[in-house]
Amino acid sequence: MPLPFADRLNNVETSAIRELFKLLGKPGIISFAGGFPDSAMFDVDGIRQAVNTALTEDPGAALQYGATEGYQPLREQLAAFMASKGVKDLAPEGLIVTTGSQQALDLLGKTMISPGDKVIVEGPTFLATIQCFRLYGADLISAPIDANGVKTDELEKLIAEHKPKLVYLIPTFGNPSGATLSAERRKQVLAMAVKHQTLIVEDDPYGDLYFNAAPPPSILSLSKDVPGSRDWLAHCGSMSKVLSPGLRVGWMIAPPELLAKATMCKQFSDAHTSTFAQATAAQYLKAGRMPATLARVRKVYGERAVAMGAALKRELGDAVEFTQPQGGLFFWARLTGAGGKTKDAGEFAKRAIEKGVAFVPGAPFYANHPDVATFRLSFATADVAKIEEGVGRLGRAV
Repeated sequence: MPLPFADRLNNVETSAIRELFKLLGKPGIISFAGGFPDSAMFDVDGIRQAVNTALTEDPGAALQYGATEGYQPLREQLAAFMASKGVKDLAPEGLIVTTGSQQALDLLGKTMISPGDKVIVEGPTFLATIQCFRLYGADLISAPIDANGVKTDELEKLIAEHKPKLVYLIPTFGNPSGATLSAERRKQVLAMAVKHQTLIVEDDPYGDLYFNAAPPPSILSLSKDVPGSRDWLAHCGSMSKVLSPGLRVGWMIAPPELLAKATMCKQFSDAHTSTFAQATAAQYLKAGRMPATLARVRKVYGERAVAMGAALKRELGDAVEFTQPQGGLFFWARLTGAGGKTKDAGEFAKRAIEKGVAFVPGAPFYANHPDVATFRLSFATADVAKIEEGVGRLGRAV
């Protein structure tokens, strides 16, 4: 007899991206599929020093059980880190440390979503968010986006119509879209939160990865200009894309009552994020190495993004359209069908694998009404030569 699994599992399926990785064992394949940072960018010496300092200064605290809310020295360093990005009034007690920002999303699902609740996400959005919120029974509604992020006029209509439990946005260098919400639209989102008394979730794992000009201030930072909006705002941050995903250190800033409920649920799931990882991150931030690390990462990723954009134009021409990303890890592209070329990204992906290059078709990133002509490319883990070779293979596959 089959095992009687929970009904909630009927709403989700395994990640299309994880399944794609099973195809990547072919020798010589060039992958633009993952959303990983380049391991060559990790500040190994700085992390090693942080580990040694943590084990020298207070080894008992680094190796012992800790508070569910987080290791206090790290909470203090994260509050200072957020202050450097314009969030000046954040006390360490105003955030909790999570096991990556993805745990913050899971805690939001546990604390906010009941089966049948409406939740608005961008179309497209982070695949794991779709899976996580559906696991808790959310009825997901997609809000359309353009190069400047979510279309706020359409978003407000959806909020008024559906009265969602929450609205989930990746406003800066979104995954997968690469889009950045304009400052004007950010303030409009905050005004909507107050007007409709709807929780806005700002997921910000990529905001520090800009290539030239800095993006607009975070929605959290701008909340000081919109009275009452902080009461309807949760902000999720992560060290994964800028320091190391292996540390699994993220954080959530939210109203006190939401943090309290999230902390309670975190007690049930993992008791606390690894104190060793937290102590390491705290010492790294305290040592002041993050600005130099970010400068290096921005330069390298910026060069790769420029190379990929130029190669796509050269090799695929008018068969593809895209907006050149100004930060983050991703290109979001759309097949046009020009010249009789394919408009189906799923079919394109199969042809590309045969040519020795991988990417992710865009359809899984939509909660509903998928655009099957879209696809995501990551430039983070391939150097310029591999980008040019890989995009050349795409040109032969389209």
